[in-house]
Amino acid sequence: MSRPRLVLIHGAATTARIWRRMLPHLTDYEVVCPDRPCSGDLDTEVAALAEPCTDAVIAGVSGGATLGLELAARGVPFRAAVLHEPAAGSLAPGLLAHVAEGLRTSGVTGFGRALYGPEWTEADAPTEPGVVDREFAMFRAFEPTPPPRDCGPVLLTVGAHSPPPRHASVTALGHHCNLPWTTIPGTSHAAHLESPQAFATTIRTHAHTNQADAPQ
Repeated sequence: MSRPRLVLIHGAATTARIWRRMLPHLTDYEVVCPDRPCSGDLDTEVAALAEPCTDAVIAGVSGGATLGLELAARGVPFRAAVLHEPAAGSLAPGLLAHVAEGLRTSGVTGFGRALYGPEWTEADAPTEPGVVDREFAMFRAFEPTPPPRDCGPVLLTVGAHSPPPRHASVTALGHHCNLPWTTIPGTSHAAHLESPQAFATTIRTHAHTNQADAPQ
């Protein structure tokens, strides 16, 4: 049997390189890590991801999780999705205020460290000038839409070490979108950097629960 395809969607201030710590824990998948256009336009980002995510398991962190939620809302037919701490729009006002302040005072470095913590480094960021500003504008403007009833099974996650506003945002998002959520141990927002094995296990468990051909 061929390995199921898993698409990992990166967030703002990162590229596909951000998944490097996850890959050793996902060898039972055919892993695809697309470098998004980082256009700052939600329609463009969804259009770029729709084809690779069709009939795949998908997972994302932060902005990548936000895009996964939008893929679900637009009916892209994926097999299962694990979305770690997506943006919650007006459900969680002020959630990204500290990230905005980091960007204002210290540019991309301040943004990356405010959002992802000390495990993120400048080497994880895209090199194109202005890309983080336009991506952040897109994600700050995002408003979640509940997925249709027949979309693939979606699991929201939050880090055990994430601050209370993050837990509150995922809870609010779960209620608003009628989606389940769970906590990933040993991590905060940057699950792919802080606790890659636990995040990989969550993906695998969710996929296996919801599809017969997920790896065991």
